[in-house]
Amino acid sequence: MNATATPNEPAILVDQSKNIFKVARRNFVDPEILAAERERIFERSWLYLGHGSEISKAGDFVTRNVAGRGILFTRDAKGEPRAILNTCPHRGMQVCREKKGSTKSFQCFYHGWIFGLDGKLRSQPGEEGYNEDFKTRETSHMTPVPRFESYRDLYFVSFDRNIMPLSDYLAGAKEYINLICDQTSRSMSITPGTQEYSIRANWKLLTENSVDGYHATTTHASYFDYLGGTTGAPIGDPATRPPGYGYDLGNGHAVIEYPAPWGRPVAHWIAAWGEKGRAELDSIFAELASRVGQQRATRIAKLNRNLFIFPNLVINDIMAVTVRTYYPSAPDYMQVSSWSLAPQGESEWLSKYRLQNFLEFLGPGGFATPDDAEALEHCQRGFSNFKDVPWNDISKGMNTDRPLHRDELQMRAFWTQWNRMMFPAPVPQKSSVAA
Repeated sequence: MNATATPNEPAILVDQSKNIFKVARRNFVDPEILAAERERIFERSWLYLGHGSEISKAGDFVTRNVAGRGILFTRDAKGEPRAILNTCPHRGMQVCREKKGSTKSFQCFYHGWIFGLDGKLRSQPGEEGYNEDFKTRETSHMTPVPRFESYRDLYFVSFDRNIMPLSDYLAGAKEYINLICDQTSRSMSITPGTQEYSIRANWKLLTENSVDGYHATTTHASYFDYLGGTTGAPIGDPATRPPGYGYDLGNGHAVIEYPAPWGRPVAHWIAAWGEKGRAELDSIFAELASRVGQQRATRIAKLNRNLFIFPNLVINDIMAVTVRTYYPSAPDYMQVSSWSLAPQGESEWLSKYRLQNFLEFLGPGGFATPDDAEALEHCQRGFSNFKDVPWNDISKGMNTDRPLHRDELQMRAFWTQWNRMMFPAPVPQKSSVAA
């Protein structure tokens, strides 16, 4: 396979016979490629909007920016979730200016038009100046997002009316979403608060980084030293630990699943958590095993997962559960948002350690995220030499039938789908035969 943007400029270069998979560094710096990504990928994929727990009651809402569009994510008076473009049909103003809250209706600040939680126009000043049927016209209401669906209380939108159903789109990723959501017999919930930060690097670099087990022991060496010195966790040589693996989940989604030395609030104890912690986690594991079986409970509790859902959603189920999205503002700049996901009703003790883990490793001031941002920004700077050194190599593990989580199958899954969407094969033309 050798897919190209133009006949002389390959976007990716693959030679199966030599186990080579390379990605052109031009893909990370070219403004025309970013413009094409916005049109061919972000306009034609399912994109994460939010979690149902963020709008738990009728009237709750949050506002989000998804692929450059302002969206009002709300629960209407009947309890139905809605995704509405946050634009007034009158003069185009952003109707809701708050990040989140609870209300019975939305009023546009400019001219006072009032809309219901479903986006329907209720009233406007000077109604006598409009035709009697004005409020019944579709063009008088706020516009819903073309497609809006959910899976396990994770809500997605798409701007492509003809896109496949979300359940089909998620493909093999559903199995790993289920592993995360099955941690509790209740339901999962977003912890209040959002982490928002930016990285001066191309958005695809964070995609690669999120499912890259290869860099952990070098880039995050200080964290592993910290674990060994303060938590009592047996760190040891990564090569001597039980292996983890990488999986292509279809449609560009991928995951790495692996054991690790840190504690997990879902029933993986470490000595630093003491005997009280051991008793609580033993109780959680017993409930988990009785509900899903011993084998599945062990997988849920003892293994870690970095799940990537194409094109820009990462769910890190590691020492805490982090939901992260990121969007490009420029070829060399992205904005990142992340949230903590946790079982509803967990104890104060567990919540304390979960949030500590969430902040300590993956928070913007934690051990991992600053390391990763530094690495990605220096990659971006290195790409200034792309004309002379044009290729990234992500071939690691192509020579094995079962790639490890430290191999690069997961990145190749992303790039194969990226290439398929960016440069689709031309549709064959039907031949005609003269009579």
